Amino acid sequence: MHPAKHAEQTPNAPAIIVADTGLTVTYGALERSSNRVAHGLRARGLQPGAVIALLMENGAPFFEVAWGAQRAGLYFVCISTRLTAGEIAYILQDSGARALFASVEHVDAARGALVSTAVETAIVIGAQVEVEGFVRYEAAFADLPETPIPDQTAGRDMLYSSGTTGRPKGVKGPVTGAPIDSPDGLLSLTTALYGLNPGTRYLSPAPLYHAAPLRWCMAVHRLGGVTVIMQKFDPEAFLANIARHQINATQVVPTMFVRMLKLPPDVRGRYDVSSLVMAVHAAAPCPVSVKAQMLDWWGPVIHEYYAGTEGNGFVAIGPQEWLAKKGSVGRAILGEVKICGEDGEELPIGQEGVIYFANGPALTYHNAPEKVAEATNRQGWTTLGDVGYLDQDGYLFLTDRKAFMIISGGVNIYPQEIENLLITHPKVADAAVFGVPNADFGEEVKAAIQPLDLAQAGDDLAAELMAYCRANLSPIKCPRSVDFHEALPRHATGKLYKRLLRDPYWAGHESKI
Repeated sequence: MHPAKHAEQTPNAPAIIVADTGLTVTYGALERSSNRVAHGLRARGLQPGAVIALLMENGAPFFEVAWGAQRAGLYFVCISTRLTAGEIAYILQDSGARALFASVEHVDAARGALVSTAVETAIVIGAQVEVEGFVRYEAAFADLPETPIPDQTAGRDMLYSSGTTGRPKGVKGPVTGAPIDSPDGLLSLTTALYGLNPGTRYLSPAPLYHAAPLRWCMAVHRLGGVTVIMQKFDPEAFLANIARHQINATQVVPTMFVRMLKLPPDVRGRYDVSSLVMAVHAAAPCPVSVKAQMLDWWGPVIHEYYAGTEGNGFVAIGPQEWLAKKGSVGRAILGEVKICGEDGEELPIGQEGVIYFANGPALTYHNAPEKVAEATNRQGWTTLGDVGYLDQDGYLFLTDRKAFMIISGGVNIYPQEIENLLITHPKVADAAVFGVPNADFGEEVKAAIQPLDLAQAGDDLAAELMAYCRANLSPIKCPRSVDFHEALPRHATGKLYKRLLRDPYWAGHESKI
């Protein structure tokens, strides 16, 4: 299936609704615009297997570009709009992107990134006037043919998932020359597990540069359903959109559950959510009490899965299963879950260890074979680095995060990158970064600092260090607070016992609404 088929059969059916503005894009219009993009990319010398990048807000143009690249056989790299110019530049360089599409709101970051990359063409979307160094999308692509390019072939996304050192890792599958409507694994999963179909009305409240929102929306387009896109999540607006658009499917992260549950009861009761047939959540652990309250509110429509952008395995659980196995993320649907100890040997049922996938798709990272090796044990099983255990029925329970990864609002934050920056500050002798509880986002970033001069410890130095981070990192990665220590707990070998710093903040902590 492919949007092109639906454009032939039901050209006036809505494909995209932008919730904030009410803009509706039909399958016929999406077909015409994505064809223009494909022609424009070919005209710029981009042949199958080439790479483009998107630095864009949620909206219809995001899908115009993504589907245009897909039908031209290209890789499309979706970059977080919250990254700094330096972080954007790294992804552009590592991916080999030759063209960049940027929303006008992010032109400054894009321009800063382009200085040190090999990008040949930069296109700005939404600009009302000419922007130096950029081609205006609306002008440059408007008069191109609305019919398919003659050499259509299936392209695919290339998304970045941060590694344990904090450097993003590109997940890049093969472009094979297959037809544009070739089926993919996610389409099979979404139809078999979650019942997505041509009648699906899917609400997407998260940034499209993330893997799940992008891939699920495009799966709905393949099926001929409609995607309702929010430019950013707001709990009451989310509920209003369910009611207004009779949404029957959606995907969220647990922090969204928390924010909705914190709405006053009269506000929550104002909106009819009975149209929901399926809501799925992932990206971060969901507190048992939060999920239980959501099931009480929405009914048995809430599903959960555990997987990664890497696609090396997939674990899922339905609402009725979860009520019987509270806290579990489910059983393996793709691959086989193995729990291993530090020696790499498989552990007995019920024992905690590193979670591996066996007999599933291969794990690959672009330009990073050493990262693949680190994530692969001697049996050839691969891991995302998380810790958990299996019960006697094969249900997986997550019990820890990989390398103390911080998950804030569903976004993965890797402390090492922040630590590496802080240690370069002239007043810092040692640094550790970890997550502490946050009522809205699950976790927030905390920095523990050993100053060169303990006498300088205090509010002024804390403010200076946080400003230093904001100047060099995207906001989501920056510490919200700083603690000072005479010395950090390190072993003579240099190993940092981060748990000794982190655990006091979590002792006795329970998520409460």
